[in-house]
Amino acid sequence: MNPDTYATHVADLVRTIPRTHAGEIGRAARLIGTCLDNGGVIQAFGSGHSEAVAMEIAGRAGGLVPTNRLALRDIVLYGGADRAELTRYDLERDPAVAHRILAAAPIGEPDLFVVISNSGVNGVVVELARAVKERGHDLIAITSLAHSTAVASRHPSGARLCDLADVVLDNMAPYGDAVLPLPDGGAVGAVSTITSALLAQLVVTRVVRDQLEAGKIPPIYLSANVPEGDEHNLRLEALYAGRIRRGS
Repeated sequence: MNPDTYATHVADLVRTIPRTHAGEIGRAARLIGTCLDNGGVIQAFGSGHSEAVAMEIAGRAGGLVPTNRLALRDIVLYGGADRAELTRYDLERDPAVAHRILAAAPIGEPDLFVVISNSGVNGVVVELARAVKERGHDLIAITSLAHSTAVASRHPSGARLCDLADVVLDNMAPYGDAVLPLPDGGAVGAVSTITSALLAQLVVTRVVRDQLEAGKIPPIYLSANVPEGDEHNLRLEALYAGRIRRGS
């Protein structure tokens, strides 16, 4: 159980993913570029630890301004549900919750969705993916193909997130996510958050590169903790008034 072994494993993934996923990263970036050109917003959803990756996409320094982070708690914050509902053990597995999240979100026709789920099989994730595709939106998935293909879907259709997306970015996390096996079973040292965040940032940087090469000015956040950061960010956010929300 050597932390250096974990660090080496992660470092290998960080070196491998940009090379082996270049095609998918490019396709995802082109979809997002088209979304931005059409005045759209990137809607990012992840539940559990995958929400950390949605935060990597939406509303952070060095990231794109026209972004929203969708979450399970939106049914309370924006949908009027009782806070106690968030304690339901099966909330992430209930497909109906996906429609409540979407109903409470400021979604426009040109918007694109990025859905993050390591397993890619829970009811909310799959139903949300199904719903946005039925509405005609482009969909990028960040998931573990090794895990997703090893377990049964928890959605009544039997579909997985990876079955529904226009572009699938495989975070290369193993079945069960953790990479260092324990003597009596199980493992420690999860990698999906690290590799999924890496994929998200690789796509964003590719989008920005493509926009700059096309002579466009990408709408990028500055850190709020640098001089004039607030002024810069508020000016850009005003261009998407009523389209993006910032909060918990």
